[in-house]
Amino acid sequence: MADSSFDIVSKVDKQEVANAVNQAAKEISTRYDFRNVGAVVELSGESITMKANSEERCLAVLDVLQTKLVKRGVSLKSLNYSDDGEPRPSGKEYRLDAALTEGISSENAKKVSKLIRDEGPKSVKAQIQGDELRVTSKSRDDLQEVQRLVKGADLDFAVQFTNYR
Repeated sequence: MADSSFDIVSKVDKQEVANAVNQAAKEISTRYDFRNVGAVVELSGESITMKANSEERCLAVLDVLQTKLVKRGVSLKSLNYSDDGEPRPSGKEYRLDAALTEGISSENAKKVSKLIRDEGPKSVKAQIQGDELRVTSKSRDDLQEVQRLVKGADLDFAVQFTNYR
């Protein structure tokens, strides 16, 4: 019998992120508590910028954006905030930037591979392929066990499972 396999990846659906940002911008433009505070959220390439005239309003914009992202199924772990998530003053307003991160870095891939080796079933092999991890085994049940193990682990990046064969 041939080996079964799947890939562990960290990807972001750009269309869902764009939809969430647009929904957040629409809500911010209509909510009463955001009137006359210059609250703006915008997506430009791989980063999301939030602006408001006070630090509290900027954090409220972030909260609205995070709510929309979660509703659209985008993991908040895929956002990498500048300045530790604290809005910074920029002229007369406060700004907060969040970059979208994709791919599993080599050190994170090594951590996941070590986790699978140490705690996973013995028949499972994990190998790093660029910014993803290929997991193979003869038993599909072992692969499902590895998926449960990786989902249960407290990783600092979002994971998805693709290419299940």
